[in-house]
Amino acid sequence: MTSKQTTTSQPSSVATSNNQLNKLRAAVLGGNDGIVSTAGLVLGVAGASASKETILIAGVAGLVSGAISMAAGEFVSVSSQRDSEKAFLERMRTHIASKHHSSEAEEFIERFKEKGISEATAIKVADELEAAGTLTTELEKELGIDADDLSNPWSAAIASALSFTAGSIIPLAAVFFSSDEWRLPITVAAVLLSLILTGTLSARAGQANKTRAALRVVVWGIGAMAITYAIGHVIGVSL
Repeated sequence: MTSKQTTTSQPSSVATSNNQLNKLRAAVLGGNDGIVSTAGLVLGVAGASASKETILIAGVAGLVSGAISMAAGEFVSVSSQRDSEKAFLERMRTHIASKHHSSEAEEFIERFKEKGISEATAIKVADELEAAGTLTTELEKELGIDADDLSNPWSAAIASALSFTAGSIIPLAAVFFSSDEWRLPITVAAVLLSLILTGTLSARAGQANKTRAALRVVVWGIGAMAITYAIGHVIGVSL
């Protein structure tokens, strides 16, 4: 088996999404959206001097519609992503199948050499995989393909809907258990604490700066609550 570099052109590689990361992304986004949007909704209604019952009815309606909307959006988005992954998978398999087996092994060897593995070791690995009949599968993974780890639209949709619901419960619970005079500060405090938590967890999962991530979601949350409360207050006064 020779180890000279193949001269055939390679299609551009697109990294296949990890299904667990997809669910985590959907859960974090859904949770943040549930907290902020529902908090903005209930505070907007509260700004109009509505009763607790009216605020809760509006909040529950926002929870249900938001959860369905988030699930539908995630399902459509991840379904499109999955279709792209499957199309890429088919193109790469056609590309690999069109080569002679020796060329397939050479491409595998070159991939390993690019990672700093010695040529002798790369050839030995390729020989063993070829003998075991798994060379094509391993080469697919090296090219960013994993047929067993394609994006799952249903898991992303469910994760998004459940996390949105969980996030929405926080401001609703704050409104439900607080008195009229403490409704605003308790709701704002509960929302800010929960946003700090979700921002920190998302940063930790993505190995990003925790302070920056938490500050970003807190600033947007404060802005959303302030604007909706002000609009609700203006409408309440005018009516």
